[in-house]
Amino acid sequence: MRWSGQELGVDQAGTLPGLARLNNLVRAVQTPDFAGMTFHEVLAKSALNHVPGPSSMPFSWTVNPYRGCSHACVYCLDPQTVITMSDGREKKLAQLQVGDEVLGTRTEGRYRRYTPAKVLAKWSTRKPAYRITLADGTSIIASGDHRFLTDRGWKHVTGSMSGPGQRPYLTTANSLMGFGRSGRRPDISTSSDRYAMGYLTGMIRGDGLLFARTYRRPSGTPNNVHQFRLALADVEGLERSRAFLERFGVKTKPFEFAPATERRRAMSAIRTARRADHETISRLIEWPSDPCDEWAAGFLGGIFDAEGSCSRGVLRISNKDESILGEIEQSMARFGLPFVREKANAIGVANIRLRGGLPARNAFFAISQPAITRRLALVGTAIKSSADLRVVRVEALGEERDLLDITTSTGDFIANGVVSHNCFARPTHTYLDLDAGDDFDRQIIVKVNVAEVLAGELAKRSWRHEPVALGTNTDPYQRAEGRYRLMPGIIDALASSGTPFSILTKGSLLRRDLPLIVDAAGQVPVDLAMSIAVYDDELQQSIEPGTPSTKARLATVTAVREAGLDCTVFLMPILPYLTDTRAHLDEALRQVKAAGATSVVYSALHLRGGVKPWFMQWLEREHPELVPKYRSMYYGQNAYAPKEYRKWLAARVAPLLRAHGLARGQEDPATGGVRSAATAQTTARFAARRAAERTEFAAAPDVLF
Repeated sequence: MRWSGQELGVDQAGTLPGLARLNNLVRAVQTPDFAGMTFHEVLAKSALNHVPGPSSMPFSWTVNPYRGCSHACVYCLDPQTVITMSDGREKKLAQLQVGDEVLGTRTEGRYRRYTPAKVLAKWSTRKPAYRITLADGTSIIASGDHRFLTDRGWKHVTGSMSGPGQRPYLTTANSLMGFGRSGRRPDISTSSDRYAMGYLTGMIRGDGLLFARTYRRPSGTPNNVHQFRLALADVEGLERSRAFLERFGVKTKPFEFAPATERRRAMSAIRTARRADHETISRLIEWPSDPCDEWAAGFLGGIFDAEGSCSRGVLRISNKDESILGEIEQSMARFGLPFVREKANAIGVANIRLRGGLPARNAFFAISQPAITRRLALVGTAIKSSADLRVVRVEALGEERDLLDITTSTGDFIANGVVSHNCFARPTHTYLDLDAGDDFDRQIIVKVNVAEVLAGELAKRSWRHEPVALGTNTDPYQRAEGRYRLMPGIIDALASSGTPFSILTKGSLLRRDLPLIVDAAGQVPVDLAMSIAVYDDELQQSIEPGTPSTKARLATVTAVREAGLDCTVFLMPILPYLTDTRAHLDEALRQVKAAGATSVVYSALHLRGGVKPWFMQWLEREHPELVPKYRSMYYGQNAYAPKEYRKWLAARVAPLLRAHGLARGQEDPATGGVRSAATAQTTARFAARRAAERTEFAAAPDVLF
């Protein structure tokens, strides 16, 4: 949906402030039937949403009749652009979610400083792309309208000195503001085993205790003692070390190492006294003969968490072991990080100090990805650096590209290490500051003309009849659908145009449209899936208040099957320690089978940025005893359950699926749903029919279109 930008003469009471004066706002509605909710009825200019090419989503097109929106903004960047988060870590633009906290800027006296900024909106568009190259090697791909902060103020990527396109624009006389993103930046994954081994080597050699001794008992018999212990004041490093050790089969026990004092923080620790664990750890931290990039990055992350500091912007790593100091130097040199070894003190401890200021410091953190967040922070730092960010060239790439942009609470963010502006439609985005918790349920944006707009888009000759997914962002059969009845028109538009589609929903209101969906399935492939995650009534109403009950959703599955259609159940997310017990899963699958579902898809809880704070608040209120376990599993920016947990869950669910005679559905990369063999056959027949039609038309040149 695109805002027109034109104003009405009078604000409407009850609307979100940014919507009140837009001419595509029809009205804001509050009714007793939906207490506490406001429906903001708007006129959409587009209905089909194209998922950006680099996205991990298994579908290309979506339709969201409620809440979701895209904007007619042109300040856009390549989806692979790296965004600096408020904690100093990095994410690709394509991975950002509404609600994430990135690094923005604020003016404080004479200086502009880095400050946290909340992501309020995110959208995609397709625009001609340009590459901006800076003197230090930093490169950014953006639209021509995008603006960056320079030493002479905000400037667009392209423009002119006079005429209709007159506006400030980048030239080789400008320098951008920030710290840049240059040098060798290998793609390092903290989930790889090599990274984990490097991290453990740095952490344990730097700050761990590992020994094996033999004592003589009074009786004269030998007593072999094996001990491993790791104690830290920062639990993030300890939790990562514990998780990595468990990945390699070493289970440690946590304990309180030292209580807090007036001068020192409390210290926590992990330990094990098993001989097999001692032998495994010893093998893990052996110096590799030919270290790879991931091992070296992990080693730097581990040794920094163990022995590093970053005070007043100066990064140092201390140790007295020559083998450790030498490996630090070799690893830094490997990635082109400038450093110097300072003279050892009286007890032989030497510092390796990173040179190059903020650009080098940011590169070190991006490569090594240490666990301890407090040492990474850039918040409060003045925007000045030694990086050479002079504009060397701005070149048109000669093609349109799928681009993304975000709106933040500060109006800017850090992209590839330089200060980037938000889109020009800032007032609308600011007033659409809907969070991932309560506002998501109270402020509903309704595209009242979505069916008509969709029909027009599907009628274009350029439309390739690619499958369209509904329910991937917001539920098309949420309660508002009972009032607005948008789905019948959407279903008719898709089927009439020959466009395959899938629907994923929690809403039992789907049953209302079953006759339409059955008719549509006779024309195009249709996939239906019902999301049913929780089979404990009390827990379900606690975590999903206001949604149809599990019983009502299962009845909808039965109704779909009785109508002659396949129906998959999405048993997701599975909540660790809440719905992952064998008893709960067994009962869930029994009910799913009884309802007639054709297949099941399951996965562990995924806590993306905007959802994590809301979920953790709920957990602290309802199950405070589980908070430490969840923080251990979903530490820092980590959104996924640990790999070992997912493997454990798969081993638990697989035999239960077999016992109940249920197939595990396979994700369809085209529709984002789950496809049975019957649906695949329907798709094949549909494709064959369209191919035959094209052949027939090609052989009949007299046919007029």
